[in-house]
Formats: sequence, C-alpha cells, structure tokens
Amino acid sequence: MSSRYEESYLHLLQRLLEAPIRMDRTGTGTRGLFGVQLDVSLEEGFPLLTTKKVHFKSVLYELFWFLRGDTSLKYLHAHGVTIWDEWADEQGNLGPIYGYQWRRWPGYQGQAYDQLAAVVRTLRENPYSRRMLVSAWNVALLHEMRLPPCHVLFQFYAEPDTRRLSIQVYQRSADAFLGLPFNVASYALLLHIVAQCADYTPHRVIFALGDVHLYRNHEEQARLQLSRKPYPLPRIELAPYKYELDAFGHEDVRLVGYQHHPAIPAPVAV
Repeated sequence: MSSRYEESYLHLLQRLLEAPIRMDRTGTGTRGLFGVQLDVSLEEGFPLLTTKKVHFKSVLYELFWFLRGDTSLKYLHAHGVTIWDEWADEQGNLGPIYGYQWRRWPGYQGQAYDQLAAVVRTLRENPYSRRMLVSAWNVALLHEMRLPPCHVLFQFYAEPDTRRLSIQVYQRSADAFLGLPFNVASYALLLHIVAQCADYTPHRVIFALGDVHLYRNHEEQARLQLSRKPYPLPRIELAPYKYELDAFGHEDVRLVGYQHHPAIPAPVAV
C-alpha cells in the first residue's frame, strides 16, 4: 500500500515532466514550478521514498553534522559521507552554512545564539508560542557560504492537548529528484529528535517550496521512478531516555523495515 506522501511526490514529478523548460545557474536546464506544498503525515511511517533507494546513511550523518554546528568535511568523511564534497574549498570547509547558523548564529554584539536549543526551551516553557523558528538565511554572511541555504527557514507548531508536534520548512530552491526526498527525510528525523526532547509525538512535516525543479538530465530517471510501485513506508526508532539535543548521536537512530526499489543514479548539478 502506497503512502500519501509518496503519491504526492510522484504526482509532483509528473507535473514537473510536463512543466515549461527554464535555464538555471548551473547551465543544465530545468523544468520548474513555483509555490508548491508537500504535507506529510508521519502517522503513515517515516517519509523515505520506496520507489528508489534513498541513502539514509547520508541523511543521518548530515543531520548530526548540522546539529554539531559543524562546517568542515572532516566529520562527514570520517563516516564515509561525501555529499558536500563538490562545494567545499580546498581545505574541506563550507563556510558558515546550516549548522553554524542553527547553533551559533552571530548576534549583534558578537555573542553566539543557539536557535535550535531556544526552540526546545520554548516548547517546554511556552508551547503556544508563534516564535519557534530557526533561520539559516543570514544575509550578512551569504557571501562567505560555499552554497547559500536552499532550505532557509523552519517553524515548529505544538498541540499541547494532544502532545503532537509539526514542522513547516520554507525551501527557496528544491532539486526535486535528488535533493527534495533527502530534505523531507532529514527534517522528519529532526522533528522526531526535537519532539522527544520536549515529550511530544512527531505529527506532520510540511514543505513550502519556492522554485521546485527537475533538471533536464534527470528526466529519464524520473520516468523510471514513476513506473515503479511503492512499498509501505519504514519507521524510525530513537533511543529512549534521551531528552537533550546534544545527548543524541547517530547511534541512537534506527531505521526499521525499509523496503525499496533499487537506487537510481543521477548527476548532481553544481
């Protein structure tokens, strides 16, 4: 039985195959849409696509790299993850990208501000707050980033009566075939971790997509994926009795029951 998430994602791929052609920064060419939303219910399982294998190891280690506030390839390479190699400088550095902004946003007087820890604290103390946001789009530092953030902002929404927690992500630019499935899984995992820290149940992952596009050299791969029948979604298990962000490690995450079709290789547009 297919999930509503995978059905929505495959429908988006089909729409993109029929969308107008546009040029892009990389010179590859895309088919694009603007202003698309994906609303993913975690009640169906963990949103990892089954019509192709998504490399969960990379999702896992990249998220913990962000949570460390790290910007060097050393941690990723120590765990065999190379997804950021194309953008790093000769020393393996990325500049003040995602994790740096999440955990050490530089304040007006030079102090570091931990946005994500502030969200967990607010969830515990004032769960009806409308200010539980984390931003990676630091305009003053964009020129120092090897790649400006694609997923630029996310907000949490708590339902204290039902103990359910949701997250909405604004993504300015989404590579529909390679990047988007990865991003959905990453934020779903982040939601699981934050929810456990504040004693909530992860509920929904909502993506508001700005420019969502399919690269021209991914079209045949998309058609192959559309020809496949989805499997049921897997689930995520976290180690119990951990309630602080920095207490979690990659070894505390377990992916269970991931049945999938083979991976579909596709080139990355840099």
